Amino acid sequence: MEVTLQPAAVPSTSGRVDGALRITEIFLSLQGESSTIGMPTTFVRLTGCPLRCVYCDTAYAFKGGRMMTRDEVLSAVAGQGVPHVCVTGGEPLAQPGCNALLQALVEEGYLVSLETSGAFPIGSVPVEVTVVMDLKTPSSGEMHRNLMNNIAALRPHHEVKFVIGGAEDYAWAVAQLREHRLSERVQVLFSPIKGAQDPTELADWIVRDRLPVRFQVQLHKILWADEAGR
Repeated sequence: MEVTLQPAAVPSTSGRVDGALRITEIFLSLQGESSTIGMPTTFVRLTGCPLRCVYCDTAYAFKGGRMMTRDEVLSAVAGQGVPHVCVTGGEPLAQPGCNALLQALVEEGYLVSLETSGAFPIGSVPVEVTVVMDLKTPSSGEMHRNLMNNIAALRPHHEVKFVIGGAEDYAWAVAQLREHRLSERVQVLFSPIKGAQDPTELADWIVRDRLPVRFQVQLHKILWADEAGR
């Protein structure tokens, strides 16, 4: 049974307002990935992304959305009534006001995570926020977008995700894991691309190589066959 709520009402604003962001949707669901998988979470999906990963499941967030002031976003989040908030996209850091929104959510007492492609600097993200950074693998078509100096900005509570679409992606991800000693710095997640990488095969590779990573599948796609990233 689909339990994801409908997106919260998004009031429109006339003209550009300082601190305003373009929002695709705000909704309540279970977190489908990362270390808080399974937790009821409010998702704030920002509009827009300069990347075009071949496996993207949220292309509907590339355009459209509505402008909301920061206070309107905070009000919509409060209306969902849960402590976990995930700011996602698209690519949320592509909007200049994203870090200010993250800071405001932190100051309101929420447990905040940020899902980012790693193509934008994470050094200015508030320290309390859990950054879940997706290092783009070869099959994404966007590996050249990886901002590798973001690795130096990782904090112990951050997470790095590799989306695996085959043996080449796996080998590349393992090379990054070892070269940058990522598992000593943060939690590392390996996730199969649905329809491209058999989950059992990926799990077997991880066990065979005794990798210090967390295998994950997207929970929402198992529960609700949800292809829209929700």
